[in-house]
Amino acid sequence: MTIKKGKHTVCIHQGQIKDEQFGGSISPIYMASSYPFLDVEKNRYPRYFNTPNQEVISSKVAALENAEAALPFSSGMAAISTSLFAFLQNGDHVIFQNEIYGGSYNLVQKDFARYGIEYSFTKGLDVRHFENEIRDNTKVIYIETPSNPLLSITDVKAVADLARKHGILTMIDNTFASPLNQTPLDLGIDISIHSATKYLSGHSDISAGVVAGSAKNIEKIMLQARNLGGNLSDFMCFLLERSIKTLALRIEKHNENAQFIADQLSLNPMISKVYYPGLKTHKNHEIAKSQMHGFGGMLSFELNKEFDSKVFQKKLLMIKPSMSLAGVESTIIQPSLTSHALLSVQERENQGISDNLLRLSVGLENKEDILADIEQALR
Repeated sequence: MTIKKGKHTVCIHQGQIKDEQFGGSISPIYMASSYPFLDVEKNRYPRYFNTPNQEVISSKVAALENAEAALPFSSGMAAISTSLFAFLQNGDHVIFQNEIYGGSYNLVQKDFARYGIEYSFTKGLDVRHFENEIRDNTKVIYIETPSNPLLSITDVKAVADLARKHGILTMIDNTFASPLNQTPLDLGIDISIHSATKYLSGHSDISAGVVAGSAKNIEKIMLQARNLGGNLSDFMCFLLERSIKTLALRIEKHNENAQFIADQLSLNPMISKVYYPGLKTHKNHEIAKSQMHGFGGMLSFELNKEFDSKVFQKKLLMIKPSMSLAGVESTIIQPSLTSHALLSVQERENQGISDNLLRLSVGLENKEDILADIEQALR
């Protein structure tokens, strides 16, 4: 008998390895890089993505994403690049939405031409902009929602429906939402990708990525992954499993804190704009509400022009100016100097990324303390 389990239960129990030797309450770590090959059900090898601890992560994330299968990687970029190269070859064309993570943008700009892969970026996020870019050789549509760093929202179902009509595979970077706030496969997307360094880890101590989708699609990605070698070590899988156990609890608090901070910053005259899909003033708030279970822990805001964003960040006492995001601690970055530094000034302007734009990863501290730190730095 199969019992449907809630997300909290899945986070804690799905895929866990039973400690047959000592009866411990958590999965043991299997650090071996060599396994037997005679008379065995499968040949296990870390680069084959099938060690016991790797399979725990695959099972857990697949269940959270409502997917048939999943694969853990050594980083988010390993997951993204492997997935794209698994389905693209010389002469193929891929469509990217115009707002994507800077690392993904750099991969496309620097490497795709070398492999003869054609690409284009949409001129907006409405589904018609994706339709305008479709060619006879288009094989993949790649989206990211909410986007980094402007928290823009793409209509996931509309893009998925368009792609299916034309026989095109779809991929989404689901990092900012996490599988607790958004399950894109339920909306028709083929492959969901995460930088597991972020919310799935949540403690700023793991580098990892993960991909989820149908068994057929994940099998194809795995065959590519075995050649590229971006597997995640068993120890990191063990740490990631530990982190995912609290994912549902953490996401609930991230959502609550970020909504409070976004509401308060929207009222502050020293801030010219706040980007957060949970705000009713967000241009795609209704779309976000229809496809997300919560609005996430990420927001961005622009300081008024008279402020120096570097000075502001240095005045923060608790919030850390730090490169990554989605940890239990609140962190802040200036995208023009970090995540999107590899883009030209013109490319950043085209995406609406100014030098006074700051991306805030709202942590799990008391929400009043987060707000107080921002306000004292502004003063």
